[in-house]
Amino acid sequence: MYFPPAGGGGVQRPLKLAQYLPALGVETHVLAPDDPKWVHRDPDLRVPTQAWIHRARYLGPQARKPAEELRGTKGFERAVLQARITARRLLVPDASVTWNLTAIPAAIRIVRREGIDVVITTSPPPSVHFVGAAVERATGARWIADLRDPLVANQQRRDDTAAARARQAANERVAKLVARRADAVTCVSEAIADEVRGLGARGEVRVIANGCDFDDFAGLPYTPAPRFRITHTGSFFGKRDPRPFLQAFHEADLDAVARFVGDFRASDREWAESLGLGDRLEFVDYLPRSESLRYQRDSEALLLLVPEAGGRGKGVLSGKVFEYVAAGRPILALVPPDGVAADLIRETGAGVVVAPEDVDGIKAALVDLHSRYADGGLPSVELAKADEDRLSRRARVEEMAALLAELA
Repeated sequence: MYFPPAGGGGVQRPLKLAQYLPALGVETHVLAPDDPKWVHRDPDLRVPTQAWIHRARYLGPQARKPAEELRGTKGFERAVLQARITARRLLVPDASVTWNLTAIPAAIRIVRREGIDVVITTSPPPSVHFVGAAVERATGARWIADLRDPLVANQQRRDDTAAARARQAANERVAKLVARRADAVTCVSEAIADEVRGLGARGEVRVIANGCDFDDFAGLPYTPAPRFRITHTGSFFGKRDPRPFLQAFHEADLDAVARFVGDFRASDREWAESLGLGDRLEFVDYLPRSESLRYQRDSEALLLLVPEAGGRGKGVLSGKVFEYVAAGRPILALVPPDGVAADLIRETGAGVVVAPEDVDGIKAALVDLHSRYADGGLPSVELAKADEDRLSRRARVEEMAALLAELA
Protein backbone atom coordinates (compact mmCIF):
# COMPACT_ATOMS: atom_id res chain seq x y z
CA MET A 1 0.00 0.00 0.00
CA TYR A 2 2.82 2.44 0.86
CA PHE A 3 5.02 2.87 -2.20
CA PRO A 4 6.11 5.95 -4.15
CA PRO A 5 4.59 8.44 -4.76
CA ALA A 6 3.71 7.97 -1.06
CA GLY A 7 6.34 9.10 1.42
CA GLY A 8 7.17 8.33 5.03
CA GLY A 9 8.78 5.52 6.95
CA GLY A 10 6.40 2.78 5.84
CA VAL A 11 7.61 3.07 2.25
CA GLN A 12 11.19 1.99 2.83
CA ARG A 13 10.86 -1.75 3.48
CA PRO A 14 8.85 -2.58 0.34
CA LEU A 15 10.89 -0.10 -1.70
CA LYS A 16 14.20 -1.67 -0.67
CA LEU A 17 12.86 -5.18 -1.34
CA ALA A 18 12.02 -4.05 -4.88
CA GLN A 19 15.46 -2.50 -5.22
CA TYR A 20 17.59 -5.43 -4.02
CA LEU A 21 15.65 -8.59 -4.91
CA PRO A 22 16.24 -8.32 -8.69
CA ALA A 23 20.00 -8.11 -8.08
CA LEU A 24 19.72 -11.38 -6.15
CA GLY A 25 18.16 -13.17 -9.11
CA VAL A 26 14.50 -12.77 -8.11
CA GLU A 27 12.19 -11.48 -10.84
CA THR A 28 10.22 -8.90 -8.90
CA HIS A 29 6.79 -7.42 -9.59
CA VAL A 30 5.25 -4.72 -7.38
CA LEU A 31 1.54 -4.02 -7.16
CA ALA A 32 0.85 -0.62 -5.62
CA PRO A 33 -1.90 2.01 -5.78
CA ASP A 34 -1.81 4.66 -8.47
CA ASP A 35 -2.16 7.17 -5.64
CA PRO A 36 -2.70 5.93 -2.07
CA LYS A 37 -3.85 9.42 -1.01
CA TRP A 38 -1.43 9.14 1.88
CA VAL A 39 -0.72 12.13 4.14
CA HIS A 40 2.83 12.36 2.78
CA ARG A 41 4.19 12.40 -0.75
CA ASP A 42 7.85 12.13 -1.69
CA PRO A 43 8.51 12.93 -5.37
CA ASP A 44 12.26 12.47 -4.82
CA LEU A 45 12.00 8.73 -4.12
CA ARG A 46 13.24 6.73 -7.09
CA VAL A 47 11.25 3.68 -8.14
CA PRO A 48 13.57 0.72 -8.85
CA THR A 49 14.17 0.22 -12.56
CA GLN A 50 14.87 -3.53 -12.34
CA ALA A 51 11.44 -4.37 -10.87
CA TRP A 52 8.14 -4.41 -12.75
CA ILE A 53 5.76 -1.86 -11.24
CA HIS A 54 2.00 -2.38 -11.65
CA ARG A 55 -0.66 0.05 -10.48
CA ALA A 56 -4.22 -0.59 -9.33
CA ARG A 57 -6.53 2.35 -8.84
CA TYR A 58 -7.14 3.35 -5.24
CA LEU A 59 -10.77 4.25 -4.59
CA GLY A 60 -10.50 4.92 -0.86
CA PRO A 61 -10.66 8.09 1.20
CA GLN A 62 -7.89 10.63 1.67
CA ALA A 63 -5.68 9.92 4.68
CA ARG A 64 -6.33 12.40 7.47
CA LYS A 65 -4.96 13.70 10.74
CA PRO A 66 -8.27 14.28 12.56
CA ALA A 67 -7.07 16.28 15.57
CA GLU A 68 -5.15 18.66 13.31
CA GLU A 69 -8.03 19.09 10.86
CA LEU A 70 -10.63 19.79 13.54
CA ARG A 71 -8.47 22.20 15.48
CA GLY A 72 -9.85 25.73 15.26
CA THR A 73 -12.94 24.77 13.23
CA LYS A 74 -16.52 25.36 14.33
CA GLY A 75 -20.08 25.27 13.14
CA PHE A 76 -20.89 23.82 9.73
CA GLU A 77 -17.27 23.43 8.68
CA ARG A 78 -16.52 21.35 11.78
CA ALA A 79 -19.64 19.21 11.25
CA VAL A 80 -18.63 18.40 7.65
CA LEU A 81 -15.08 17.49 8.67
CA GLN A 82 -16.36 15.38 11.55
CA ALA A 83 -18.68 13.49 9.18
CA ARG A 84 -15.80 12.71 6.82
CA ILE A 85 -13.60 11.52 9.68
CA THR A 86 -16.41 9.35 11.07
CA ALA A 87 -17.02 7.78 7.66
CA ARG A 88 -13.34 6.92 7.36
CA ARG A 89 -13.31 5.37 10.84
CA LEU A 90 -16.21 3.08 9.93
CA LEU A 91 -13.96 1.24 7.47
CA VAL A 92 -12.46 -1.86 9.10
CA PRO A 93 -9.85 -3.10 9.70
CA ASP A 94 -8.50 0.18 8.30
CA ALA A 95 -9.41 2.96 5.90
CA SER A 96 -7.33 1.41 3.09
CA VAL A 97 -9.54 -1.69 2.90
CA THR A 98 -11.33 -0.35 -0.19
CA TRP A 99 -8.13 -0.83 -2.24
CA ASN A 100 -8.97 -4.55 -2.25
CA LEU A 101 -11.75 -3.85 -4.76
CA THR A 102 -9.16 -3.18 -7.46
CA ALA A 103 -6.02 -4.75 -5.97
CA ILE A 104 -7.33 -8.31 -5.63
CA PRO A 105 -8.41 -8.76 -9.29
CA ALA A 106 -5.25 -6.99 -10.48
CA ALA A 107 -3.04 -9.22 -8.33
CA ILE A 108 -4.73 -12.40 -9.58
CA ARG A 109 -4.27 -11.29 -13.22
CA ILE A 110 -0.59 -10.48 -12.67
CA VAL A 111 0.14 -13.75 -10.87
CA ARG A 112 -1.47 -15.80 -13.65
CA ARG A 113 0.03 -13.83 -16.51
CA GLU A 114 3.58 -13.66 -15.11
CA GLY A 115 3.69 -17.11 -13.53
CA ILE A 116 4.39 -15.70 -10.09
CA ASP A 117 5.57 -18.31 -7.56
CA VAL A 118 5.33 -16.33 -4.30
CA VAL A 119 3.34 -13.26 -3.27
CA ILE A 120 4.44 -10.98 -0.39
CA THR A 121 1.93 -8.68 1.29
CA THR A 122 3.41 -6.19 3.73
CA SER A 123 1.50 -4.34 6.45
CA PRO A 124 0.49 -1.87 7.76
CA PRO A 125 -2.21 -1.42 6.70
CA PRO A 126 -3.51 -4.84 7.82
CA SER A 127 -6.15 -4.97 5.07
CA VAL A 128 -3.44 -5.55 2.45
CA HIS A 129 -3.28 -9.18 3.62
CA PHE A 130 -6.70 -9.82 2.08
CA VAL A 131 -4.90 -9.56 -1.27
CA GLY A 132 -2.48 -12.32 -0.31
CA ALA A 133 -5.22 -14.62 0.97
CA ALA A 134 -7.32 -14.09 -2.19
CA VAL A 135 -4.39 -14.71 -4.55
CA GLU A 136 -3.32 -17.83 -2.67
CA ARG A 137 -6.83 -19.27 -2.93
CA ALA A 138 -7.41 -18.30 -6.57
CA THR A 139 -4.02 -19.25 -8.05
CA GLY A 140 -2.21 -21.56 -5.64
CA ALA A 141 0.76 -19.17 -5.41
CA ARG A 142 2.57 -19.31 -2.08
CA TRP A 143 1.90 -16.40 0.28
CA ILE A 144 4.26 -14.58 2.66
CA ALA A 145 2.63 -12.11 5.06
CA ASP A 146 5.22 -9.51 6.08
CA LEU A 147 4.44 -7.67 9.33
CA ARG A 148 6.13 -4.33 10.04
CA ASP A 149 3.82 -3.71 13.03
CA PRO A 150 1.89 -6.10 15.29
CA LEU A 151 -1.58 -6.95 14.03
CA VAL A 152 -2.99 -7.21 17.57
CA ALA A 153 -0.79 -5.64 20.27
CA ASN A 154 0.17 -2.44 18.47
CA GLN A 155 1.83 -0.05 20.93
CA GLN A 156 0.51 3.00 19.06
CA ARG A 157 -3.11 1.96 18.64
CA ARG A 158 -5.84 3.56 20.74
CA ASP A 159 -8.45 1.43 22.47
CA ASP A 160 -10.56 4.08 24.21
CA THR A 161 -13.37 4.54 21.67
CA ALA A 162 -16.00 2.27 20.15
CA ALA A 163 -14.50 2.76 16.68
CA ALA A 164 -11.03 1.87 17.96
CA ARG A 165 -12.35 -1.27 19.64
CA ALA A 166 -14.16 -2.28 16.43
CA ARG A 167 -10.93 -1.90 14.48
CA GLN A 168 -9.07 -3.90 17.10
CA ALA A 169 -11.57 -6.74 16.74
CA ALA A 170 -11.17 -6.61 12.95
CA ASN A 171 -7.38 -6.66 13.28
CA GLU A 172 -7.64 -9.77 15.42
CA ARG A 173 -9.60 -11.44 12.63
CA VAL A 174 -6.92 -10.43 10.11
CA ALA A 175 -4.26 -11.86 12.43
CA LYS A 176 -6.09 -15.20 12.57
CA LEU A 177 -6.44 -15.20 8.77
CA VAL A 178 -2.68 -14.62 8.38
CA ALA A 179 -1.85 -17.34 10.92
CA ARG A 180 -4.24 -19.84 9.34
CA ARG A 181 -3.57 -19.23 5.65
CA ALA A 182 -0.10 -17.75 5.02
CA ASP A 183 2.62 -20.17 3.93
CA ALA A 184 5.12 -18.09 5.92
CA VAL A 185 5.05 -14.98 8.06
CA THR A 186 7.99 -12.59 8.28
CA CYS A 187 8.19 -10.10 11.15
CA VAL A 188 10.47 -7.16 11.86
CA SER A 189 10.89 -8.16 15.52
CA GLU A 190 10.73 -11.18 17.80
CA ALA A 191 7.79 -9.67 19.71
CA ILE A 192 5.65 -9.63 16.57
CA ALA A 193 6.76 -13.16 15.72
CA ASP A 194 5.76 -14.37 19.19
CA GLU A 195 2.30 -12.85 18.69
CA VAL A 196 1.84 -14.76 15.42
CA ARG A 197 3.17 -18.02 16.89
CA GLY A 198 0.69 -17.62 19.72
CA LEU A 199 -2.11 -17.69 17.17
CA GLY A 200 -1.02 -21.14 15.99
CA ALA A 201 0.52 -20.15 12.66
CA ARG A 202 0.50 -23.06 10.21
CA GLY A 203 3.51 -21.78 8.23
CA GLU A 204 7.00 -20.83 9.31
CA VAL A 205 7.30 -17.60 11.28
CA ARG A 206 10.64 -15.94 10.67
CA VAL A 207 12.13 -12.68 11.97
CA ILE A 208 13.58 -10.54 9.20
CA ALA A 209 14.32 -7.22 10.84
CA ASN A 210 14.64 -3.86 9.14
CA GLY A 211 18.11 -2.89 8.03
CA CYS A 212 20.51 0.02 7.77
CA ASP A 213 20.70 1.83 4.45
CA PHE A 214 24.30 2.97 4.81
CA ASP A 215 24.53 3.89 1.12
CA ASP A 216 21.71 6.44 1.52
CA PHE A 217 24.00 8.51 3.76
CA ALA A 218 27.04 8.32 1.47
CA GLY A 219 28.35 11.78 0.75
CA LEU A 220 26.12 13.53 3.30
CA PRO A 221 28.36 15.78 5.40
CA TYR A 222 28.45 16.45 9.11
CA THR A 223 29.73 19.95 9.86
CA PRO A 224 30.15 20.72 13.58
CA ALA A 225 27.96 23.68 14.48
CA PRO A 226 28.67 26.49 16.94
CA ARG A 227 25.56 25.36 18.80
CA PHE A 228 24.63 21.82 19.89
CA ARG A 229 21.80 20.42 17.73
CA ILE A 230 19.71 17.39 18.64
CA THR A 231 17.27 16.26 15.95
CA HIS A 232 14.17 14.10 15.84
CA THR A 233 12.76 13.11 12.45
CA GLY A 234 9.40 11.46 11.97
CA SER A 235 5.79 11.80 13.00
CA PHE A 236 4.15 12.00 16.42
CA PHE A 237 1.09 9.80 16.73
CA GLY A 238 -0.50 7.37 19.14
CA LYS A 239 1.36 7.18 22.45
CA ARG A 240 4.63 8.76 21.26
CA ASP A 241 5.15 11.68 23.65
CA PRO A 242 7.79 14.44 23.31
CA ARG A 243 6.91 16.16 26.60
CA PRO A 244 9.31 14.37 29.00
CA PHE A 245 12.20 15.18 26.66
CA LEU A 246 11.09 18.80 26.26
CA GLN A 247 10.72 19.22 30.01
CA ALA A 248 14.23 17.84 30.52
CA PHE A 249 15.59 20.03 27.73
CA HIS A 250 13.97 23.05 29.36
CA GLU A 251 15.39 22.24 32.80
CA ALA A 252 18.88 21.53 31.46
CA ASP A 253 19.00 25.12 30.14
CA LEU A 254 21.78 24.38 27.65
CA ASP A 255 22.98 26.47 24.74
CA ALA A 256 21.42 24.03 22.32
CA VAL A 257 18.59 23.64 19.84
CA ALA A 258 16.08 20.79 19.64
CA ARG A 259 14.91 20.23 16.08
CA PHE A 260 11.73 18.31 15.20
CA VAL A 261 11.47 17.43 11.52
CA GLY A 262 8.10 16.06 10.41
CA ASP A 263 4.57 15.99 11.81
CA PHE A 264 4.23 17.44 15.30
CA ARG A 265 0.84 17.54 17.01
CA ALA A 266 -0.51 21.07 17.45
CA SER A 267 -1.32 20.38 21.12
CA ASP A 268 2.28 19.28 21.78
CA ARG A 269 3.61 22.31 19.92
CA GLU A 270 1.54 24.69 22.05
CA TRP A 271 2.74 22.93 25.20
CA ALA A 272 6.35 23.10 24.02
CA GLU A 273 6.09 26.78 23.17
CA SER A 274 4.67 27.48 26.63
CA LEU A 275 8.06 26.50 28.07
CA GLY A 276 9.55 29.68 26.62
CA LEU A 277 12.40 27.95 24.80
CA GLY A 278 12.49 30.57 22.06
CA ASP A 279 15.13 29.90 19.41
CA ARG A 280 16.22 26.74 21.23
CA LEU A 281 13.22 24.96 19.70
CA GLU A 282 12.83 24.46 15.95
CA PHE A 283 9.95 22.85 14.04
CA VAL A 284 10.43 21.77 10.43
CA ASP A 285 7.47 20.44 8.45
CA TYR A 286 7.56 17.07 6.70
CA LEU A 287 10.45 16.82 4.23
CA PRO A 288 11.31 14.36 1.45
CA ARG A 289 13.45 11.52 2.77
CA SER A 290 16.62 12.82 1.16
CA GLU A 291 16.32 16.09 3.07
CA SER A 292 15.39 14.31 6.29
CA LEU A 293 18.57 12.23 6.03
CA ARG A 294 20.61 15.42 5.59
CA TYR A 295 19.18 16.79 8.83
CA GLN A 296 20.03 13.53 10.62
CA ARG A 297 23.59 13.43 9.38
CA ASP A 298 24.21 17.11 10.06
CA SER A 299 23.30 16.99 13.76
CA GLU A 300 25.36 16.69 16.90
CA ALA A 301 22.94 14.05 18.22
CA LEU A 302 19.70 12.28 17.27
CA LEU A 303 16.60 11.82 19.40
CA LEU A 304 14.83 8.46 19.31
CA LEU A 305 11.45 7.99 21.02
CA VAL A 306 9.73 4.65 21.65
CA PRO A 307 6.94 4.75 24.27
CA GLU A 308 6.61 2.17 27.04
CA ALA A 309 2.94 1.67 26.08
CA GLY A 310 2.18 -0.67 28.95
CA GLY A 311 5.15 -2.89 28.15
CA ARG A 312 4.37 -3.22 24.45
CA GLY A 313 7.18 -0.83 23.50
CA LYS A 314 9.82 -3.34 24.60
CA GLY A 315 9.47 -5.33 21.41
CA VAL A 316 9.51 -2.36 19.01
CA LEU A 317 12.46 -2.29 16.61
CA SER A 318 11.28 0.20 14.01
CA GLY A 319 12.96 1.21 10.80
CA LYS A 320 13.81 4.56 12.42
CA VAL A 321 16.22 2.82 14.81
CA PHE A 322 18.20 1.40 11.89
CA GLU A 323 18.03 4.69 10.00
CA TYR A 324 19.55 6.53 12.95
CA VAL A 325 22.30 3.92 13.34
CA ALA A 326 23.13 4.33 9.64
CA ALA A 327 23.32 8.12 10.08
CA GLY A 328 26.36 7.66 12.31
CA ARG A 329 25.56 10.38 14.84
CA PRO A 330 25.22 9.70 18.61
CA ILE A 331 21.69 8.71 19.58
CA LEU A 332 19.80 9.75 22.70
CA ALA A 333 17.47 6.75 22.81
CA LEU A 334 14.42 7.35 24.99
CA VAL A 335 13.22 3.77 24.78
CA PRO A 336 12.26 0.98 27.20
CA PRO A 337 15.65 0.16 28.80
CA ASP A 338 14.92 -3.58 28.75
CA GLY A 339 13.64 -3.60 25.17
CA VAL A 340 15.08 -4.63 21.82
CA ALA A 341 15.79 -1.07 20.62
CA ALA A 342 17.88 -0.48 23.76
CA ASP A 343 19.74 -3.74 23.15
CA LEU A 344 20.67 -2.69 19.61
CA ILE A 345 21.84 0.77 20.70
CA ARG A 346 24.06 -0.74 23.40
CA GLU A 347 25.41 -3.56 21.19
CA THR A 348 26.53 -1.13 18.49
CA GLY A 349 27.68 1.64 20.84
CA ALA A 350 25.45 3.98 18.86
CA GLY A 351 24.24 6.07 21.81
CA VAL A 352 22.85 6.28 25.31
CA VAL A 353 19.62 4.72 26.58
CA VAL A 354 17.21 6.40 29.01
CA ALA A 355 13.65 5.42 29.94
CA PRO A 356 11.24 7.55 27.86
CA GLU A 357 9.53 9.21 30.85
CA ASP A 358 12.60 9.66 33.10
CA VAL A 359 12.94 13.46 33.01
CA ASP A 360 15.93 13.55 35.39
CA GLY A 361 17.71 10.79 33.46
CA ILE A 362 17.07 12.56 30.14
CA LYS A 363 18.39 15.83 31.58
CA ALA A 364 21.57 14.14 32.80
CA ALA A 365 22.12 12.52 29.40
CA LEU A 366 21.62 15.85 27.63
CA VAL A 367 24.11 17.57 29.93
CA ASP A 368 26.66 14.81 29.31
CA LEU A 369 26.25 14.95 25.52
CA HIS A 370 26.52 18.73 25.54
CA SER A 371 29.61 18.60 27.76
CA ARG A 372 31.34 16.17 25.42
CA TYR A 373 30.37 18.33 22.45
CA ALA A 374 31.83 21.44 24.12
CA ASP A 375 34.99 19.54 25.08
CA GLY A 376 36.27 18.63 21.64
CA GLY A 377 33.12 17.63 19.79
CA LEU A 378 31.11 14.45 19.32
CA PRO A 379 32.74 12.13 16.77
CA SER A 380 30.68 10.05 14.39
CA VAL A 381 29.71 6.57 15.51
CA GLU A 382 31.81 4.02 13.62
CA LEU A 383 30.38 0.51 13.54
CA ALA A 384 32.57 -2.55 13.43
CA LYS A 385 32.65 -4.06 9.91
CA ALA A 386 30.91 -7.20 11.18
CA ASP A 387 28.08 -5.12 12.68
CA GLU A 388 27.73 -3.08 9.50
CA ASP A 389 27.46 -6.20 7.37
CA ARG A 390 25.05 -7.84 9.80
CA LEU A 391 22.74 -4.83 10.00
CA SER A 392 22.77 -3.77 6.35
CA ARG A 393 19.53 -3.69 4.38
CA ARG A 394 21.04 -5.93 1.71
CA ALA A 395 21.66 -8.64 4.34
CA ARG A 396 17.99 -8.49 5.30
CA VAL A 397 16.83 -8.75 1.70
CA GLU A 398 19.13 -11.74 1.25
CA GLU A 399 17.23 -13.39 4.11
CA MET A 400 13.94 -12.72 2.31
CA ALA A 401 15.38 -14.05 -0.96
CA ALA A 402 16.39 -17.27 0.83
CA LEU A 403 12.85 -17.71 2.15
CA LEU A 404 11.42 -17.10 -1.32
CA ALA A 405 13.69 -19.79 -2.72
CA GLU A 406 12.50 -22.24 -0.06
CA LEU A 407 8.84 -21.63 -0.91
CA ALA A 408 9.05 -21.40 -4.70
